[in-house]
Amino acid sequence: MGFGFTQRRGGQLPVERTGFVGRADDLALVQEAFARAPLVTLVGPGGVGKSRTALRVAAEVKEDFPDGVWLAELSGLRDPELVPATLAAVLDLPEQPGMEPLDAVVAHLRARRLLLVLDTCEHLVDACALLCDVLLREAAGVHVLATSRQPLDVPGERCLPLAPLPAEDALELFAQRAAAVVPDFTVHDTNRAQVGALVERLDGIPLALELAAVRLRAVPLAQLVARLDQRFGVLTGGRRTELARHQTLRTAIDWSYELCAPSERLLWARLSVFAGPFELATAERVCAGGELAALDVLEALVGLVDKSVVQHLGGGAGRYRLLDTIRAYGGERLADGTSRPGGAASVRERHFAHYQELGQRLWDELLTPAQAGLYREAREAVADLRAALGYAFATPERAPQGLWLAAQLAPFWRAAGTLSEGRYWIDKGLDLVPDDCGERAWGLFLSGVLAVWSGDLAAAPGLFEEARAVAVRCGEPRVVLFTEPYLGAMRALCGEVEEGLAMLERGRRRIVAAGDALGIGVVHYEGALLRAVLGDVEGALELCAAGLAHLKGTGDRQLYASTLMVQGIVLWLAGRHDESAPPLRQALDAVSEVGDVLVAALCCLGLAGLAAGQERYARAAWLLGYAESARRLTGDPVAMLPSLLDEQEAVQRAVRGALGEAAFARWHGLGARLTGTDVLEAVRADLDAPAAARYVPGARRGRAADVLTPREREVAALVARGLSNREIAEHLVISKRTADTHLERILAKLDLTSRAEVPGALED
Repeated sequence: MGFGFTQRRGGQLPVERTGFVGRADDLALVQEAFARAPLVTLVGPGGVGKSRTALRVAAEVKEDFPDGVWLAELSGLRDPELVPATLAAVLDLPEQPGMEPLDAVVAHLRARRLLLVLDTCEHLVDACALLCDVLLREAAGVHVLATSRQPLDVPGERCLPLAPLPAEDALELFAQRAAAVVPDFTVHDTNRAQVGALVERLDGIPLALELAAVRLRAVPLAQLVARLDQRFGVLTGGRRTELARHQTLRTAIDWSYELCAPSERLLWARLSVFAGPFELATAERVCAGGELAALDVLEALVGLVDKSVVQHLGGGAGRYRLLDTIRAYGGERLADGTSRPGGAASVRERHFAHYQELGQRLWDELLTPAQAGLYREAREAVADLRAALGYAFATPERAPQGLWLAAQLAPFWRAAGTLSEGRYWIDKGLDLVPDDCGERAWGLFLSGVLAVWSGDLAAAPGLFEEARAVAVRCGEPRVVLFTEPYLGAMRALCGEVEEGLAMLERGRRRIVAAGDALGIGVVHYEGALLRAVLGDVEGALELCAAGLAHLKGTGDRQLYASTLMVQGIVLWLAGRHDESAPPLRQALDAVSEVGDVLVAALCCLGLAGLAAGQERYARAAWLLGYAESARRLTGDPVAMLPSLLDEQEAVQRAVRGALGEAAFARWHGLGARLTGTDVLEAVRADLDAPAAARYVPGARRGRAADVLTPREREVAALVARGLSNREIAEHLVISKRTADTHLERILAKLDLTSRAEVPGALED
């Protein structure tokens, strides 16, 4: 039953917008199957209700999975190589330098107990099978619920065919959906036979029933049944047993299509080019042309929404989407010339042009107040950006433009934490565009930049060298300008320190002299990193200060946050802890608008060290958990700072020793599960425990008498009496700092978030 959902942010289960009917036995079978197999696949034809049933199961079993239920909707994904990266994004898992996305996902999931819902696998069956096979072998706590039109054929898989609804449930579903269309509609003695005939002819397939119910808005029930009976009778020659269920659905969609106005049919076919949700303005630009004027798109779209062909997702912008089955049908109509004039090619060209323009706007307005909004737009459009790139690389004359689009998106790939996907698309374009041209020069350069950001310093120098050579030959001076400081940095890191630093400084001055805002923003913070790697703290701080001065007032958040983060980390490592706190907090605040997880993770690492120094050990533990879960340090350029990893390990030892192993593990594990939003809110409020702490699934509060030391029980009793930490210190003749430390340990050991909860814990 595909209708009726509003998808929330990635990975979370959507909210049901319409009632769920029947399937009690199926739900029980799936839950029983999980007791014997970690992978359960719901198999059945399109429209039979696989997705809806899987999501209802997931909602019912979520309490069994302390690390949550995560939904990966795969219908809009077309490239099987991106399945692991897509799952990593769903899990809010930043990429790990030097690791393939699949390895990073496995490493992240190995110690977790959760349920993954892989929805709509049939067009990616081999990639999904490989993913599940690896997960089942290497992540024992992970269960997978997949939906597909065919089995994944993975060892240990349990397939459950999902049949259409039985007659009574089918009748109830039709009645519910019909009442939503015609408010006074009910099934009664007079019309029961007609409704029964209708649901029988539609084989109890939920999508077919829902499409039929929508027609009651325009066609009385008796006429609806008569028309349906006539159409199906013609198809089968009157022999009902020869009508296969997949043919039933196809017939129902055909029938809905034919009942649409010509403009609605045309729009339906053209909308199939969208891989993900779209807005009205985008549909008008991509789908208008010939017989369908831009002014007519809205009316046709409203008609398709009324007929349940298109889903209206709501929201201020008014977003829409096609179900996968409906999109596939529209794609067939598009391919057979239904969308004339110009056919499929002209519509796909307009689709590519629209997302090409988005990439250009992101590139042109990167260092402006529009940056954050453009990143949000790109995140929402990532399925269609992939579709546009796929079209360009499948169309020889568009390959250079596809390469340029992939390169322009490099800052977005970094912000989204999908560096490997960025390199995948750029490298694919480079393979298709072997001759010297500006697009190739930029592609090589930005592939090198992504290699640096992901810690692949073996590949980066060669990419920068080739980029410079191509740029010189084809006259691309900006690439020449940008490559010089990077080549200098590579030389310095390879041991030619003086020569490399001199080259970097020459390049920096040339970029500043040229007034190139993007180059200025990048060269200062990345130059500061290199200075810090080489032990030049003051030189690094000078470059940070210069970079911040250039970025001030531009509206940029990404480079500004990166520079503040570097400044804060350098100050922290230099022992100037009080000075490091403001830039780290400001960086975390700034980066929240664009979502750069590398910056957020390193800010939290520095803030964890500060919290440990203040003996706020629970806070330090969850900040460490968040920072370390990102796994960004191994191989990243920042990790080459001489003492960064040593400082991280020292902080971890101190916090573990103060809290004890069990409490440290709980708080650290909590941090590893937090989202960036959770962390930001807790840091902004200066909380010792994030608000999400009270909702950690599976957390257990131990009895105070069992987990607290005698002194801690004494302190807890005084807290319960309402004494402040200073009063407790005076009562026990200890320092206030010692009283603070005791309270931190009490809260951590009892899984409490505030002193107000202590009295209740003592009563447990």
